[in-house]
Amino acid sequence: MTKHERLVAANEHLPPCLQILKARLLDFDSEAGTADLQFDVSEQFCHSVNVVQGGNVTAMLDAAMSHAVFMQETDVVALPTLELKVSFLEPTLAGRVTAHGKVIKSGRSIAFLEGTLINAEGLVAATASSTAKLVRRK
Repeated sequence: MTKHERLVAANEHLPPCLQILKARLLDFDSEAGTADLQFDVSEQFCHSVNVVQGGNVTAMLDAAMSHAVFMQETDVVALPTLELKVSFLEPTLAGRVTAHGKVIKSGRSIAFLEGTLINAEGLVAATASSTAKLVRRK
């Protein structure tokens, strides 16, 4: 399958929790273990003053980190998060944001991941690190 075909397939099979955030996988590098997702977040995901609620910011970071794994490890069928830390650095407002996920290290059953969320102003709005369990196809 070509890279373009994998992008199309991934975007056609995004889970509903990402579809509602209007997610789209923009790019990935399976060799480097990276993935970039774009989100068009509506005000329904905000609390006061148009600021996206932190749980939704976390979901976007988690999705980017997960896609970095899924695009690198084609036999991974599930990726339960074992630990997740998020640092909120700048406000994330409704609108278009980009999340970058990276596989730091991946073994047979555990992956260590990092994520960065870039807000509409081009600033790093949040960062994350995660440990996840790799559930592989039998």
